[in-house]
Amino acid sequence: MNLHLHSPASSPAIRFSKVFGIALIGLALSHCSKKTEDANTNTVTIGVVGALTGALAHYGKDEENGVRLAIDDLNAQKIVIAGKPVVFKIQSEDDQADPRNATAAAQRLVDAHVNAAIGHTTSSTTLPASALYNAAGIPLIACAVTNPKYTQQGFPYAFRLIANDVQQGQTLAKIAAQHFGAKRIAIIDDRSAYGVGMADEFEKYLKTLNGNLIARESASDKETDFNAVLTRIKGKNPDLIFFAGNDGQAAAMIIQVRNLGITAQFIGGDGMNTPEFIKLAGKSAEGVVITSAGLPLEKMPQGASFKQRFEQKYGPVQLYSPYYYDATQVIAKAMQAANSTDPKVYAPKIKDTNYAGVTNQIQFDDKGDLKTGQITAYQVKDGKWVELVGVN
Repeated sequence: MNLHLHSPASSPAIRFSKVFGIALIGLALSHCSKKTEDANTNTVTIGVVGALTGALAHYGKDEENGVRLAIDDLNAQKIVIAGKPVVFKIQSEDDQADPRNATAAAQRLVDAHVNAAIGHTTSSTTLPASALYNAAGIPLIACAVTNPKYTQQGFPYAFRLIANDVQQGQTLAKIAAQHFGAKRIAIIDDRSAYGVGMADEFEKYLKTLNGNLIARESASDKETDFNAVLTRIKGKNPDLIFFAGNDGQAAAMIIQVRNLGITAQFIGGDGMNTPEFIKLAGKSAEGVVITSAGLPLEKMPQGASFKQRFEQKYGPVQLYSPYYYDATQVIAKAMQAANSTDPKVYAPKIKDTNYAGVTNQIQFDDKGDLKTGQITAYQVKDGKWVELVGVN
């Protein structure tokens, strides 16, 4: 009889136990290493809120991607603040350009204790949300918000990276009364904080130029059928129509203007300054004039390089992505200057910003507005936006 003796060490159960034990030790060591790494790394979260879905999603995604590109660049620099390597990350929230969603999205960022916030896409969403960031002590940099009220609320850490409606409204009034010499001017706003604010500034300055306003009309920013409003205006024989609203509505409106046989010059603000407007309006876009905050992308201090890098990753620039890129860099520079990522410590340093950005040499006045806000006028020629020279 042959006896086969197995040593305890060679039994399957024992061998499994050893392997499992080694694995657990490895996992524990890995976990400890991760905890040590986390303890030695400071994660900075930049909150971004905008219209990531809905009619203005092409703006929102463009804005979000501007921040993403900046974060990639910052992380590549391996920045150290207060002795710790800093890793920047983004937390995106979608407000669908709806004021109610905007406050909910802002609250989510506040609850997440983000280090800074950038947004929102519209004045109507930013104005109510800004109070929440202010109460939480979180700096907010607005890059697409032109309503003057945003920086008139007395919030110490509310900043704006583009020219406001006062500047745009004045330039548009000059275009209407002086460049085109219009004698019978009609205004249509979209009832939003952005549209009403810009229309008000246009009307106010038009009066100083002795312009003749024959009609002031409104249409909700959700409307697409403007025939009733346009028919009333047509009866007053306008030679210029100013629309204060965004690109999708503007495209639908100019098509209906031409279909009604209205030949008046059509002008608008920065909300129309996108490739999307021309795509949607088609041939009806030809000759339309708008103003937009800032310089043309190709004339921005670092516009050409930004355009190349951005479009390689994300496709065509819509409008505000370079400003969102700059806003992210401004926040990082303030943190480095303060040697802290704590909003209570670094936020005052934003006021001292003197940064050579993609869009401009960035400095803020005592209200948080950009000191050197610029305005550029454009006209659609042969299906493209072309700078309209001689207008300021």
